[in-house]
Amino acid sequence: MSKERTLPRHKGVYILPNLFTTASLFLGFLGMVWSIEGNFETAALCILGSCLFDGLDGKVARLTNSTSEFGVQYDSLADLVAFGAAPGLMMYQWQLSEFGTLGLMAAFFLVACGALRLARFNVQAAVTSKKFFIGLPIPAQASTLATLVLFTPYLPEAWITDALPVVCLVLVYALSFLMVSTMRYASFKEYGFIKAHPFSSMVTAILLFVMVASRPKMLGFLFFLGYIISGPIYTLFILFPRGSKLLRESRKEQIS
Repeated sequence: MSKERTLPRHKGVYILPNLFTTASLFLGFLGMVWSIEGNFETAALCILGSCLFDGLDGKVARLTNSTSEFGVQYDSLADLVAFGAAPGLMMYQWQLSEFGTLGLMAAFFLVACGALRLARFNVQAAVTSKKFFIGLPIPAQASTLATLVLFTPYLPEAWITDALPVVCLVLVYALSFLMVSTMRYASFKEYGFIKAHPFSSMVTAILLFVMVASRPKMLGFLFFLGYIISGPIYTLFILFPRGSKLLRESRKEQIS
C-alpha cells in the first residue's frame, strides 16, 4: 500500500493569525493618534481592542496548527507598540505631562520595562511553567491603564483634580516594576481546576461576565486592579512561605 500523502495546508491559514496581530498593531497605532488628539477614552478603547486581537491571534494559530517563529516575533513587536508605546503616550498626554521631565521618564520607563518583559518572556517561554507568568504580563498592564481612563468619571471631581495625576505617576512606576519583577501571575493557560470543577467554574465565569458587563467602565478597572494585586499576594504570602518550608524540611533531612 502506498503511504498517504499529506495534503499541503492552504497558505491563507498561515496568514490568518498574522492578520489578527496586524489588527492589534493597527489599534495600538490608532490609540496613539487619538492620544495626541486628546481623545483619551477612544485611545483606551483602542488599547482594549488590541488586547482582544492579541488574545485571538495565538488561539487561531494553535487551532489551525500554524504557529511559527516569525509569528512569535511579529506578535512581540506588535505588543510593544500596542501595550508599551500606546499606553505610555496616552498616560503622558493625559496626566503625566504635568510633572515635566519626571512624567516623561515615567512614560519612557513604562515602554522600556515593557520591552524587557517581552524579551524575557520570549527567552524563557520554553523553560518556564505555563501555569504562571513571571512578572506582570504587558497586556494586563496596558488594560489596567486603559480601564483607569474609563473609570475616571466615577471619581469625585475634587479628587480628579488634586490626586489623580499623582496616582497615575505612582501607578505607572509600580506597573513598570511589576512587569520586570519575579512576581507570579496566573496565566489561565492550564485548565486543571476547570476540568475538576466544570460546573462551579462555569458559574463563576458567568458571574464575572455579568458583573463586568453591567458596569464595564467601573468594574473593568477593579477587575484588573485585583489581578495586579494578586501577584504580590500569591508570591509573598503563598509561594514564598511554601518554598521556605520545603527548604527547611530538606535541610532537616540532610542533617539527619
